[in-house]
Amino acid sequence: MADVLRRRPHLLWLLVPYVLFVGALPFVNRVQPVLLGLPFLFVWLMGATVLTPVFVALARRGDRR
Repeated sequence: MADVLRRRPHLLWLLVPYVLFVGALPFVNRVQPVLLGLPFLFVWLMGATVLTPVFVALARRGDRR
């Protein structure tokens, strides 16, 4: 595993969505504040869902080289 990351460090971008969805969950699991009429947790999950393709594209971009 360490050898793969040494040769392909751009794959670490794929950890960011995991951290956004799972790692940050204990910190964002709250109803207040309400943003756009939605609880904060829903807004966080929508933002993470929108950002996930960006990080996948960054990992893919590095893999092409």
